[in-house]
Formats: sequence, structure tokens, C-alpha cells
Amino acid sequence: MSNRKSVSLVLSSGGARGLAHVGVIEELEKRGYHIAEIAGCSAGALVGGMYAAGKLEEFKDWICHLDRVDVFSLMDFTFSSRGFIKGEKVYTALKKVVKDCQIEDFKIPFVCNAVDYKTGEEVVFREGSLYAAIRASGSIPTVFQPARHHRHELIDGGVLNPVPISLLKRPHEHQVVVVGLNGPDTELITPPKKDSEGHRFISMPGWLREYRNKMRQYFPEQEKVEKSSSLSSINLMTRSFDLLQDRFCSLLIEKYPVDVNIRIARNQAGTLEFHRAAELIEIGRQKAIIALNKWENGIHGTQ
Repeated sequence: MSNRKSVSLVLSSGGARGLAHVGVIEELEKRGYHIAEIAGCSAGALVGGMYAAGKLEEFKDWICHLDRVDVFSLMDFTFSSRGFIKGEKVYTALKKVVKDCQIEDFKIPFVCNAVDYKTGEEVVFREGSLYAAIRASGSIPTVFQPARHHRHELIDGGVLNPVPISLLKRPHEHQVVVVGLNGPDTELITPPKKDSEGHRFISMPGWLREYRNKMRQYFPEQEKVEKSSSLSSINLMTRSFDLLQDRFCSLLIEKYPVDVNIRIARNQAGTLEFHRAAELIEIGRQKAIIALNKWENGIHGTQ
């Protein structure tokens, strides 16, 4: 197989926007690319792990059938100051769809990361329980409680390495494709009304529109910053962290040789808007088409 059709895939952190990774993977497969290895962080660890385990279709079918109420019901809220969601309920539900498995048994090499918040060290998972790895990698600080793993208490790998290109083992043997989920507003695209097969996405019933107000008390980040000329101290801190992470992601991509850089806007969806799964998958597909067409046309133009 030509190296031009062999890919080292890097899937970044970004909460629910990570469902766009599914659309990217499907477009790569459609074009005949072989994914030779995957490095994922947070949401990228979840999607990448499911694909490496050969269970992406099962995962996609499950996540695409969750509405707002389902998503809300899977969030085991707590009053703990370490995070307002325990993070166990959703994985218990997912394990009924995809059983736990060992990373070292995957046919496609897979790696993801988390951070020991006490030592500040990056913890890398290349073996062991898939769910232990993705639970740790996706423990968003202040949202999900830290994951306990052996002697570590772990938080989201995106704190230190949101675009884990450095974890790839053989990037020089393949085309490096990076999917970033923290792009600027210039990367925003109009949410599609239909999927790749022409089926319309299910519209939200009126009573669920009213339910949105209740959801917003838990997910204030979904409100656009522009709606207020002044920010609360918490929102200002969150916004500042977002800007720092966005710049950090750009620097990581600039540091390493990347062949295809697929960028999803940070404002494309809120961190916990998993009920928009089908729409976000299609957004990932559309962004992949744009980036891959540009890259492939550039390759052919130099031959």
C-alpha cells in the first residue's frame, strides 16, 4: 500500500465537538486511506479508542440516538468541588454497548494521554483497559471528577497535550493527519440539515426548546461571549484558558510536520452538546472533504 494512503491520525480534545472525529474517520476510509496508528486526547481518545477497537459503528449508533434528555440523564451530578459530574454513569451505559477491552490487543496501535494533576506529569496509555484510559483522558477539570488509576488521580490530557502528535510512534512512515477541535470562528460552517445520505436530522420538539433553559444553568459556556459586554470572573477565567489552549494547539501543530490539518471551530458546539452527534459527525465529514481535497489537489499538482 502506498505511504500516501497510510495515515498517522491525531485526534484532539474538545468535548462534544470530538464527535466530528467520527465523520473524519469515515471520510478517510471512504477515500481508501489506511489508518496505521491513532493518538487521541480526551474526546479524541474516546472516538479513536472505539475505532481502534473495531467498535466505531456500535458507538456511533448509540451516541446518535441520544437526545437532550438522554444526555442529561447520563450525567451523574454531584456537589463535589472536584467536579460537578462523577463521570461513571455514562461509561456504565456505554459498556453495555461496547464491552471493555485491552488496548494492547488492538490491530491498530492506539495511544492516549491524561495528566496527574498532583505531579503535573503526562500519563500515557498504550496498554490496559480502554475505559480506564478514556475515562482518565476525558476528565475535564471542574466538570468531571478526576479519574483514579493506580496511584494517580488523573485529569484531561488536553491540559498539557491537547494535540498529541508527540505520542505517535511512526509519523515519518505515514501521512500525518491532525483533527483539531479548537479552531477560530473563521472555521465555523453552517450546521448541515441533512446527513451524507440525504436524511434530515431530527428537529428539536418545542418542549425541548424550553428545556434548553434548564440545561444552560449547568452549561453556561454555550452562551456566546458576545452576548455580554462584561464577563463574570469565572467566564473570564474560562475564556482566558480557551485562548491559551487555542494558541498552544497552534504551536503544537507548527512544531511537527503535519500533512493534513483539519480544523473544527471551538464555537461549532458546546463541550457537552452530545445530543448533536449526527450533526457534528456530518460537520467533521464536510471539514475533512475540504481539507483532503485541498491536500490531494496539491499533491497531484506537484507530480
